[in-house]
Amino acid sequence: MIRTVIISAAGKGTRMKELAKDKPKHMIEVNGKPFLWHLLENLRTAGYEKIVVVVGHLSQHIEEFVRTYPHPITIVNQFAVMGEDKYGTAIPVMAAREATNGHAFLALYGDNLYSVRDLKAMNHDDGNCYVGALHRDDYQKYGVLIPDAEGKLKEIIEKPDHDVGSKLINTGLFVFTPEIFGACNNVTPTPPKNEFYLTDAVTELARVGKVRIQTIQDYWKDFGSPDDVGTVSRFLQEHGNR
Repeated sequence: MIRTVIISAAGKGTRMKELAKDKPKHMIEVNGKPFLWHLLENLRTAGYEKIVVVVGHLSQHIEEFVRTYPHPITIVNQFAVMGEDKYGTAIPVMAAREATNGHAFLALYGDNLYSVRDLKAMNHDDGNCYVGALHRDDYQKYGVLIPDAEGKLKEIIEKPDHDVGSKLINTGLFVFTPEIFGACNNVTPTPPKNEFYLTDAVTELARVGKVRIQTIQDYWKDFGSPDDVGTVSRFLQEHGNR
């Protein structure tokens, strides 16, 4: 059974524009609470015991919030572990390696929200990695998951400009075995920003049959742009945290 969650919350949140000018986007309030609070509550309700938040940009705001949160949260500073010159979605995962204690773990981005049911359903500790998938007709905007005949992942194609035979998109919800760290070490930076992408590491493991696809049953809410604040607020008012 997986007990540890790694939440990546180190980014600048530039798409949030003025809303994230003086704080991480994870601290933008939704219905009177930081977005991160809603994610933490769902993870706790889903039964995950050790929650690790990887911080970086304007980290003091998340650190202050964690001190007031009524349950233990482990903070890992990405800049302290990896330096300030490495960026990309693979870096927070690499920074949290020690906190996983050599066990499988759940990994997700701190600006995504999932249901308690889907978080529970991702608790697989069977030696495989998993990626949470969702069917979307506008798949061209996302990383598209290409499955094989057995439901395993073959590769991830980022924002394809043509029909790739799949409309399953990557929702940023993963289960990783410790093998992910070796794959992350093999990732090369992608121009023009020279970012280290986690999906490159996932694709490396997929090519040797180590990644399974699991379809999300309820919802995936992205919190990346100003419009998402109102969208998530209305959703939670109608459905609550569940």
